[in-house]
This record gives sequence, structure tokens and C-alpha cells, in this order.
Amino acid sequence: MTSKIALIGRPNVGKSTLFNRLIRSNRAITHDRPGVTRDRMEGFVRRDGEEWTIIDTGGVTLDENQITAAQGPNELRGFEDEILRGVTEAIDECAALCLVVDGRDGLLPFDRRLATYARKTGLPVLLAVNKVDGGELEEEYTAEFHELGFPMIAISGEHGFQMRTFEMMLREMLPNEEEEEFAAPDEYKQLGLKIAMLGRPNAGKSSLINALTKSQRMIVSDVAGTTRDSVDVTYEIDEKLYTFVDTAGIRRRTKITDTVERYSVNSSIKSSTKANVTLLVLDGAEGVTAQDKRLMKLLDERKTPFMVLINKTDLVDPKQMQEVRKQYQHELAYCGHVPVLHVSAHTRMGLKKILPLAEQIWQECAVRIPTSMLNRTLEEVVTKHQPPVVKRVRPKFFYMTQAENLPPTFVFFCNDHERLKEHYIRYLEKAVRKSFKIAHAPIRLKFRSSHSKRSFPKKKKKR
Repeated sequence: MTSKIALIGRPNVGKSTLFNRLIRSNRAITHDRPGVTRDRMEGFVRRDGEEWTIIDTGGVTLDENQITAAQGPNELRGFEDEILRGVTEAIDECAALCLVVDGRDGLLPFDRRLATYARKTGLPVLLAVNKVDGGELEEEYTAEFHELGFPMIAISGEHGFQMRTFEMMLREMLPNEEEEEFAAPDEYKQLGLKIAMLGRPNAGKSSLINALTKSQRMIVSDVAGTTRDSVDVTYEIDEKLYTFVDTAGIRRRTKITDTVERYSVNSSIKSSTKANVTLLVLDGAEGVTAQDKRLMKLLDERKTPFMVLINKTDLVDPKQMQEVRKQYQHELAYCGHVPVLHVSAHTRMGLKKILPLAEQIWQECAVRIPTSMLNRTLEEVVTKHQPPVVKRVRPKFFYMTQAENLPPTFVFFCNDHERLKEHYIRYLEKAVRKSFKIAHAPIRLKFRSSHSKRSFPKKKKKR
């Protein structure tokens, strides 16, 4: 486990911009509006063969009674306690802190309170005066911050001013290599299976992560759209590492008018493509909506390994449960290989099945079948049920190969692939899944026309 440094500060001082600059990726959503970041986010900083973890935290004021419109929107009030709890938990895991302040605003009472709070932790603290866009402004913008008594640097997360020196100062606050090893392990061993949560707003994605990890890591609220950033949470469960990616709820594009929500939705969809397995979370109390079907179609078309979780099942009348299950089965029948689980984050019903099933899907994605076995299977499948005659010609298969895995991709060579009917292609897919025990992972079937069989070089006869 690498050492951690937390970026703390009041809202809108530029912590997320600094976080993105340090990890060299635009993972955290940045916006001029205060209070955009709520859940804490972790990322790796890799420089000069060394690695450490940086934590982006939500903006806090440490005085809920003094939050005004000038310090943030009214919606920040409802999450102040949860954000502060997240910051406190992050500090408990850290070896050092970086207190970020806004050089343009000057030293505010909120900054003084946070400085006192940081000093009481007993951790090394670096004061980063952000939004100083050049050396000519450094003396003017940093003058009054000297009274806080911390080592200080003037930087600009947006324009990159003095970022290299900033990185070196952060690294110097961490334990020496003799005290802690900085060897970077393989990413899968370090982060475990990466699981993304996807779904509409208020479907219960954050609640499921808290239930699976038995923690209060994610902020949960009845307010739809509480989660904004795609947040990675790594936990060890039953001696295995898992990284859960909590994403913002996805609404129809026509209903999105807020720029922050637009960034959140784009980040959510992008996260599903980078995860090993995606969990599509549906609200069991509302049934399958048109947006749920769109998301399922999107994942199926992209061949994303995923399963469907029907959450909030505890809200369904037990007498109607069997009928509700049949309804979901009918609505989702067009994607038959995708497993469907009825779960409840509140009562923990069905949660034990999620992670073993995710592991199974990922293992199926990595399957590699020998070519000889593929062709024996192809011969048996075609002999059992030949392709139908189209325009007085029956398509003839020559051989098949596996082009790649993640997901498994199989290429069929035949005399004229355009004559293959859709129902026969579905038959081939079912046969491949059954023969090679690929029950739930997505697979790709590709067809190529070839007017001659595969030719192998003949062995020369010995004289």
C-alpha cells in the first residue's frame, strides 16, 4: 500500500484541478461552482520511479452555521456533515496533508479554522496557495498566508505554475524509502477486480457500495444526483481486493441542462468502459424504464461485461414478487446471457451472490480456446444443424479461430458469409457458449468469406 496525501480546503479553491494535474488525468470534475466535489477520490502519482496516493476531498468550512450563498450553493448545506466525515476518514489514512487556499481571495476565517484543524492532526502540512498564475503575483498573493506558519508554495493548478516544485515538496513529506517501500505492484494485484456501478439517478448505486464494503464510504441521500464524480473505492472482501467505481446517475440527454451533470454523465459512461465488470443498477420499485433499456443496449453493443441488479427489492410486495420477477425476465429477454439478480442494499438480500458472479464473468472474458478444439466443435455444430439454403446455395463453413479475448472474439470462415441468416448466427452463438462454458460474458462472432479451404504447407518426403 502506498503512502497517502490528502488535499483539503474550503470549497472552490481548486483541489480537484490540482488532483487532475498531479495524476495527469481529468478524473475529477472541475467547475467554477463551489461544492461540486462531494465524495473523496483517490489517484496515483507516479514520478521518477516512485509512487504515492493523492486524495481529493470535498470542500469543508468547519462551521455549518456560517455557510452562505457566497461560500457555496444552498444544496451544499445538506451534504456538509457527510463531506466533513469523508475528509476526517481520509486524514486518518494519510501520512501528510496539503492545505489548499485561494490566493486571489486572500486569507479567510474558513482557512484559519482548517489550518487549526490540520495542525491538531500532528501530520506534516504543506500550504498550497493556488490560483497564482505567475511569479510576478507570488509575493502579493502569499503575503498574508505566512501567519499560518506552514511551509508554503505558490502554484497554479490550472496553468501549471511551479507544479514540479510542488510535487517534489509533497514527496519530501512522505516517509523515507527505508520506512516504507514504494515498489509499484501490478495494477490488478493492487486494485483487484474493478467493478463499475451504472444506472439512473437514485437507483441505489452508492448504497450498494456501502453495503458490499460494510462502510459509509459513499455519501448517500434521497436527493437524486448526490454522486457527481466517478469515485474509486478499493476494499478487501474475503481476502480479495475489489475496486468499486461509483458513478453519477445517467438521465436522458434531453433532460440534462446543467453542465456539471453533463460532465458527470460522460464520466460515468467512460468509467464503464475501463472497468472489468459493470453492474447496471435498476430501481426495483419503479420497474424497467426506457432509460434502463437504453443503458442495457449501450453496454450490450459495446460488449461490456455486465450484470443487472434489481435494487430496492424489499420495497416490492412479497405477494407480487413472483409476478415482478417474470416481468423483469420478459423485459430483459433480448439480452439473454446477462445475469439478473434481485437485491436490496437496505436488507442485504442477495448481496453475497454479486462478487462471485462478477469474478465468474471476468474469468469467462479471459478464456482462450485452442484452434483444434474450435474446429472440432464447429464440425459437430454444423453437422447437427446445417445453415439454411439461400438463393439455391448453402453456406459452407471451412474453419474458425479465436482472434482475441476480453471479450472472446471468434472468426468463422465460410464461402459466403452474406448468405447466413440472423437466426443461424444466434444458433452458433448459443452453441459456442454451451460448448466452451461461456455463460455470461459477452462474445463477438465475426464472419469472413473465403472461397478456398485453409491450406497448410505439405511436409517434404524424406528420400
